[in-house]
Amino acid sequence: MDLKQELKKRADFFNQQLEKFLKNGQPDTLYNAARHLPLAGGKRLRPCLAMISCEVVKGDITRVIPLSIALELIHNFTLVHDDIMDKSKLRRNLPAVHMKYGEPTAIIAGDLLFTKAFEAIHGTQDDLSIFKNVEYGLIDCIREICEGQQLDMEFEQRQIISEDEYIEMILKKTAVFFMYAAEAGAILGGGNKEQTQALNEYGKNLGLAFQIHDDYLDMHSDEKTLGKDIGNDIRNGKKTLIAVHSLNNSQGDDKKTIKEIFGNKKATEQQIKQIYSLFNTTGSIEYAKKTADKYCNKAKEQLEIFPDSDAKQILLQLAEYSIKREK
Repeated sequence: MDLKQELKKRADFFNQQLEKFLKNGQPDTLYNAARHLPLAGGKRLRPCLAMISCEVVKGDITRVIPLSIALELIHNFTLVHDDIMDKSKLRRNLPAVHMKYGEPTAIIAGDLLFTKAFEAIHGTQDDLSIFKNVEYGLIDCIREICEGQQLDMEFEQRQIISEDEYIEMILKKTAVFFMYAAEAGAILGGGNKEQTQALNEYGKNLGLAFQIHDDYLDMHSDEKTLGKDIGNDIRNGKKTLIAVHSLNNSQGDDKKTIKEIFGNKKATEQQIKQIYSLFNTTGSIEYAKKTADKYCNKAKEQLEIFPDSDAKQILLQLAEYSIKREK
């Protein structure tokens, strides 16, 4: 089974629905800014995860389209605001929304995407009790994403944080989104409690592996492949698992050098490379790779309760993809 083809098949179907949903709106500048990222492509992992989770419990994926649109719009809302906060210039190989439309319009466009997400999910055709369960889940998910983002920013101002603090932060900022997508997709697909709980845990571990690998890509990819600025994590003092491990385990001159450069917004390309080299010397890059592998395996273990099916195989391959992707 070709994972990319399976994801593309679902993403193409989803993209048609998303384009219809975002088709109209005035004033043009605001709606063009709001459509800029959602219609620029992207992996569509969250909507695809919701659809595949629906499939693995033998549900009809058309029932999760409103949820899938809401997921993608919330994801893009966070990206628009994240790029402003990080002063990133690139996203998906395009100018970030604030670079193309200006910061004030980008902020409003992000707010509009947030609002449109709730408009989308109200298209859910299901019992009121099920709908309320899914909508409250979305509210909880967004709240935790906001909490995670705040922790991420606060950690930039601290030289040392623990690994447990880092895991809590990415659990809220990233993994909770995968947890919700998988669980809600299963709920709308008619899954039972055991199945929805297993997919919640699958999403949690998938999201943790995905984020740790994402941190790794910031150092081992290039701007064209990744589609966003490289080196910003170092300049912004982002506490990735690699940085956390290195700051907690380096010694002597190495520790001093990391502290001097890490978080320096004017760090040169040469200094960025020097930090990457020190991260390797301290074994932090290898440690992060092994940790991502651990979460990938935990995700796959959660799928053992499901009978073999194409959807299950896709979920298994998706877990592997989370730690092997190049962008």
